[in-house]
Amino acid sequence: MPIKILFIIIALSCLLPFVSSAMALIAGLVLALWVGNPFEKITSKLSKKLLALSIIGLGAGMNLSDVMAAGMNGFFYTLLSIAFAIGLGVFLGRLLKVESNIAVLITFGSAICGGSAIAALAPVIKAKEHEITVALGVVFTLNALALIIFPSIGNWVVLTQEQFGLWAALAIHDTSSVVGASMQYGAEALEVGTTVKLVRALWIIPLVFVVAFWIARKEKSRSGTVTKIKLPWFILGFVAMAALVTFVPVLQSAGELVSFGAKRLLILTLFLIGAGLSREALKQVGVEPFLHGTILWMAIMSVSLLAITLIV
Repeated sequence: MPIKILFIIIALSCLLPFVSSAMALIAGLVLALWVGNPFEKITSKLSKKLLALSIIGLGAGMNLSDVMAAGMNGFFYTLLSIAFAIGLGVFLGRLLKVESNIAVLITFGSAICGGSAIAALAPVIKAKEHEITVALGVVFTLNALALIIFPSIGNWVVLTQEQFGLWAALAIHDTSSVVGASMQYGAEALEVGTTVKLVRALWIIPLVFVVAFWIARKEKSRSGTVTKIKLPWFILGFVAMAALVTFVPVLQSAGELVSFGAKRLLILTLFLIGAGLSREALKQVGVEPFLHGTILWMAIMSVSLLAITLIV
């Protein structure tokens, strides 16, 4: 069977109700590493657009009052988590002698929201293509692992739905994997995980501006032109969709259908993300950046889990 046809069949299969997030991501990884991705350029762009659309669609399944409550409660958790991650990430980068830009990208990707944070920060620090690829390779590899092991750890520790959703939101890099892991654990975990993760993602805005300001101060010879920053605009779409369904009761039934479709679309997106991790990207990761990202992630995962079990 031609590779392109096989790829399309597996991708469409991800829309079926019995296919889980982990199954889709693993299928994408195996296919990419076994025979390669025949639609590499297309899936790279498509996965970003589908991720945004799926997150917006998930807003249709949320009550805005609950979203705001979870967001406010999650503000201080995300603040403490990000401060800890950035501090430890900078220390580990220097200790392991990781290239400066790679260390910064991995640190901010781990602290905020993975690929989105890396994409937003890369042009600000003038990261080279291979530096971005290495950082994304580390983050995506750990995302794949988190999506698989988090639900099992949650069951083993006997976390409540709220605890697991909060833990996933604080300890998993990308929004897609947070939603994927939370979805496997339960509906309440999904709601808490999504809303708190979106609050965490909002920290991209002030932190990117802080970094840009710091670089401008450090490099006095800089031209002074404003750097265009890419922000996760789907956050506004998520809130708008939630508001529409919350305040227009007649749309609540339709909102449930939209939310269901968004979940299936997200699973397809996870397959495309997995299929985007090439052999070349894995080779470029190297030992030091991977150690940096792994140790940082394990520290965030452990400290946040301990704090949540003691406080929440």
